[in-house]
Amino acid sequence: MSKLTATERLSLIRIKNRPTVNDYIPLIFNRFMEMHGDRHYGDDAAIMGGIAEFHSIPVTVIAQVKGRDIEENKRTNFAMPHPEGYRKALRLAKQAEKFGRPIICLVDTPGAFCGIEAEERGQGEAIARNLMEFMTLKTPIISIILGEGGSGGALALSVCDELAILENALYSVISPRGFASILWKDPSREKEAAELMKITADDLLNFGVCEKIIAEPSGGAHNDCQLMADNISEYLIDAVKRLRSAEHDVLLVNRYEKFRKIGMFTE
Repeated sequence: MSKLTATERLSLIRIKNRPTVNDYIPLIFNRFMEMHGDRHYGDDAAIMGGIAEFHSIPVTVIAQVKGRDIEENKRTNFAMPHPEGYRKALRLAKQAEKFGRPIICLVDTPGAFCGIEAEERGQGEAIARNLMEFMTLKTPIISIILGEGGSGGALALSVCDELAILENALYSVISPRGFASILWKDPSREKEAAELMKITADDLLNFGVCEKIIAEPSGGAHNDCQLMADNISEYLIDAVKRLRSAEHDVLLVNRYEKFRKIGMFTE
């Protein structure tokens, strides 16, 4: 693993050419069929979901979509989902449970959208319901942090049996800019905040937040998208096989214990 600082990794994951789910899904999965809408309000382009085949195994893929240019970013709201995006994700997850398909979540968001319209449509409730419902789904759930895993916007797709993170990705309770804004009233100190927050893949593995670090090519994922897709596939082959063989009751107990053991406390 490279010994980059959190600040250097923050710069890497924001490189314009870093692969997104639109690159990875065709390279990792076969016959991906996208599904739209939450059946309540509408469709949210910030979250893509559908059915695919992974090594002849039917799976449900739920992914947050980052854009490569201004038009795509406008269409996907800069990967900041609205509540209808999270409700679409939950609808597809429930469908996966019904038909016994493993769920694979690809997470890449600076955070859920916090605009007035999102709050009016129940952003907090939508995220909270995903946290609750994903915890009890009787089917394997695997989440992979591809770049930014920001706040509740990422956590809503990260309640899982196994959490993997790309080598240079970051996963945090709040973005470094938000952290700096709250702690120092100065968002320009986000690089300093990134170093303090312990949000790199190595930190998360040491804390027991994630189970696996997926290696990136030298210089970052953008230098070899095919190799990166192969590395993700190699991890998924093993994870899907292991988790599919577990009994549902064991799966739920282990998922519960996974989150209970995170963190440290004293009495």
